Amino acid sequence: MSKKILFMGTPDYATTIFEELLNSSYELVGLFTQPDKPVGRKQVLTPPHIKQFCINKDLSLPIYQPEKLRGNTEAKEQIEALNPDFIIVAAYGQILPKEILDIAPCINLHASLLPKYRGASPIQESLLNDDNFTGVTSMFMEEGLDSGDILGLQYLKITSTMEVAEAFAKLSDIAAKLTITTLNDFDKIKPKKQNEAEVSFCKKIKKEDGLVSLEDAKALFLKYKAYSYWPGVFLESGLKLKDIELIDECSSNKEGELLEIAKDYIILGCIKGSLKIKTLQAPSKKAVNSADYIRGQRLQEKDLLI
Repeated sequence: MSKKILFMGTPDYATTIFEELLNSSYELVGLFTQPDKPVGRKQVLTPPHIKQFCINKDLSLPIYQPEKLRGNTEAKEQIEALNPDFIIVAAYGQILPKEILDIAPCINLHASLLPKYRGASPIQESLLNDDNFTGVTSMFMEEGLDSGDILGLQYLKITSTMEVAEAFAKLSDIAAKLTITTLNDFDKIKPKKQNEAEVSFCKKIKKEDGLVSLEDAKALFLKYKAYSYWPGVFLESGLKLKDIELIDECSSNKEGELLEIAKDYIILGCIKGSLKIKTLQAPSKKAVNSADYIRGQRLQEKDLLI
């Protein structure tokens, strides 16, 4: 008889894991996700990615979208009625209270190598810090933030050009496979306590985190890799820098100096190092080829872009 799984998750990272479970021998009995939210200028009420996936697939799975779980008697009763053998959680967006943790073993798929980067933005943090590796941890959930015992780890090598979207996609696939492995081997796994001396935390990303200066090319490039999906990187003027490559880390230049204006890119100098930039976007304007933008501003090589 197949084990019954209740799934809790919201973004596309969770959807990849959810789909792997859907195609496995395990029985999905319900989905908990965040409420629909207004999106865009017109504030169109939009379902979470994983709910839209269920709608598109015409799944008959019951979907629950409580505003909060803590102190929510109805949600607790709904979960108990589903009688899951396991609760699988991936980027759900809420910490589960003890009354739900006690219903069934709760397993979280966290996109970092715990205890490193507990919290909301582990993938971006690993890119910001220029780590050689990141990965996914399957762990027991407890009342603390990402502090439960480790059930499994899977590594991912971070390449020099890997941006956040690529990292998310690769880690989603890794997490999906690790979920099945953890469930299949559950009775044989010896949970491992996290080393509290190695704990680090990462914050929820805000729009202002994308602000960059032209002092250090490597630091700017790492921010770009981490934030290229959202919020992007931009100068004090609001000018967004896109499609960036790191040319060198050590050259000395004037801050914002236009070192080269080619047909479809520019080379921009930082106080330390230089960058190749293919696309620029002024505030409230469409993104354009960087060389076209520079010519439109009547700038020439050796001028400053600040």
